[in-house]
Amino acid sequence: MSGKRGGEARRYDPDTDGDDASLGQARLVTGGGADTTVTTGATAPTTGLAGLDRLIHERMRLGIVSALAVNDALSFNDLKRLLGTTDGNVSVHASRLEEAGYITSTKYFEGRIPKTDYRLTDAGRQALDHYLDHMEALIHATRGR
Repeated sequence: MSGKRGGEARRYDPDTDGDDASLGQARLVTGGGADTTVTTGATAPTTGLAGLDRLIHERMRLGIVSALAVNDALSFNDLKRLLGTTDGNVSVHASRLEEAGYITSTKYFEGRIPKTDYRLTDAGRQALDHYLDHMEALIHATRGR
């Protein structure tokens, strides 16, 4: 991300090489010399797009994880309604999050009708916290704070 603020060129340059020394840090590179290191609070390596967890960064998966973060559990139909999407969209994205260990699903029958409830796991909550920390660092860096 780049832009101009106060007459100097700025861009957000996350450290994504994965070594322990760079965990949870990103550099704000300014055109005038010294770089500013921003600590994101992350304790696990960040990956992909601007150092963000690409699994969570995708809009629909971020919606699922966020909705589950503020609810103990949500049904498949609740998620579909909250996110304003289709059965296939919820199914595909929830499966990806479940494969990553970010959410769990419980399948059962109510009479003859199959039901699925989803919950956020501890790993999913931690991944969301790291994602939000990284986003906050990006916001602060681009606003020059």
